[in-house]
Amino acid sequence: MAEEEVSQQQERGSSRGAYPRSASEGRSRNMRANRRSDTKPEIALRRALHAQGYRYRKDFRLDLAEGVRVRPDIVFTARKVAIFVDGCFWHVCPEHGRQPTSNEWYWTPKLRRNVERDRAADEALQAAGWRVVRLWEHVPLSDAVETVADVLVRAAAERQFEDSGKRSSSAS
Repeated sequence: MAEEEVSQQQERGSSRGAYPRSASEGRSRNMRANRRSDTKPEIALRRALHAQGYRYRKDFRLDLAEGVRVRPDIVFTARKVAIFVDGCFWHVCPEHGRQPTSNEWYWTPKLRRNVERDRAADEALQAAGWRVVRLWEHVPLSDAVETVADVLVRAAAERQFEDSGKRSSSAS
């Protein structure tokens, strides 16, 4: 894209220059309707997990080492499991994600930063001893529930094993 064209696109952006002006009022309404939490796939997963007897925190902020803050969609604090339900567009799904065709100067770096932030959050959580589960919004609900349940069962088993090891070493 020519520099002049990029400059013209940026001038058409908001008065602050931070966001591009939307192509239409309909697109603007659509973008305003996007939610940070309580998305339909996230709510469906929470309901299914709750129906199976799992209890969790939603959109719970975790303060990790070195000032890193992470907000998983679903958190099982006792088992140290963090669940993220990622949208295909916002997190660049390899199957359904697509590159934006308008305002690329804005969207391409933004989406790249989203992916980088996801990787940094995963690393920080794992370094703090958390299990991280990332699910795409297009994953069938039954598969998502099964994935989460498997991770929770493994986490509970490992925790029980660690607790029994602590008891036997303190008895010695």
